[in-house]
Amino acid sequence: MVDFYLDDEYRELSETVRDFADNVVAPVSRRHDEEHSFPYEIVAQMGEMGLFGLPFPEEYGGMGGDYFALALALEQLGRVDQSVAITLEAGVSLGAMPVFRFGTDAQKEKWLPDLAAGRALAGFGLTEPEAGSDAGGTKTTARLDGREWVINGAKEFITNSGTDITKFVTVTAVTGTSGTPERKEISTIIVPSGTPGFRAEKPYNKVGWNASDTHPLSFREARVPEENLLGERGRGYANFLSILDEGRIAIAALATGAAQGCVDLSVKYAKERSAFGTNIGKYQAIQFKIARMQARAHTARLSYYDAAARMLAGKPFKTEAAIAKMVAGEAAMDNARDATQVFGGYGFINEFTVARHYRDSKILEVGEGTTEVQLMLIARQLGL
Repeated sequence: MVDFYLDDEYRELSETVRDFADNVVAPVSRRHDEEHSFPYEIVAQMGEMGLFGLPFPEEYGGMGGDYFALALALEQLGRVDQSVAITLEAGVSLGAMPVFRFGTDAQKEKWLPDLAAGRALAGFGLTEPEAGSDAGGTKTTARLDGREWVINGAKEFITNSGTDITKFVTVTAVTGTSGTPERKEISTIIVPSGTPGFRAEKPYNKVGWNASDTHPLSFREARVPEENLLGERGRGYANFLSILDEGRIAIAALATGAAQGCVDLSVKYAKERSAFGTNIGKYQAIQFKIARMQARAHTARLSYYDAAARMLAGKPFKTEAAIAKMVAGEAAMDNARDATQVFGGYGFINEFTVARHYRDSKILEVGEGTTEVQLMLIARQLGL
């Protein structure tokens, strides 16, 4: 029997995070967006709530929950502030999850407790100037010199990589060849912050997600111990692809929240704004626009619920995650555009949340796999 109703535990979590988003996050979102400042105080409070530890076992300081619990939290945060939501998503999915999935016992014991408590953040360095969707084009290298990896190269668009509480980044690097000289052996290596030769460069001046932390990274003869290899040598690219599959569910949840946030704001505004002697919500043109927005948000939610259910049941979910990510990302962007239209001139003013959603939502069709990559994955599953 298919059942997408939330049980009491999930519902209570969702309501708790919704209250936190509305009463704690939303009041400071505009300031952080305008100042391009990282919301350390919000991150600390999310850590105290256990949000960074939701899908991790209690033995590592986690909450003993699951990935769907994380997705529910991301949806509620995404309604009001995508920067805060992506900080949590990347902190868990890209920062801590690779260590949990592929790390040694020693690596888990060293890094996970602080990550799960929100006392520390970590980034994942995959994308490079010439290797984005084509991650197999990685040019960053790591060679063994005695008992140390020596890393050289550059990464781009790395979230949570340069904050005051960033403890490390995990980077993909070419560590040799696999079978033939043309086939790269790609591994993942933990590089702690402060490592000589490793630098988080000047943060980007972005269109949106202004309160999230995003940097290019450079590595020049950066040395780390051999035991900082994360997972099996040569399995770095494959392991990261599995992390991306999970992460697409999380991004879909965030995008669903953004889509729903635009609906909620538009409904409220349509009931308050008058034109030609009546509230604009009485006009069918506005009603139909908002109705379509709600349909998109609802469809996006069902998509990520389905992908998460398959994942937790141990069933294949790669295609469903790609569908959810694509559907939700497009819903967020489409709803942000329509919400801006509902608000008229006010929708073009940054002090209104819909304007921030309009700027923020475009990256949801690009980051962690573009819409075109999702279509490619879906078509491949169809045998095309």
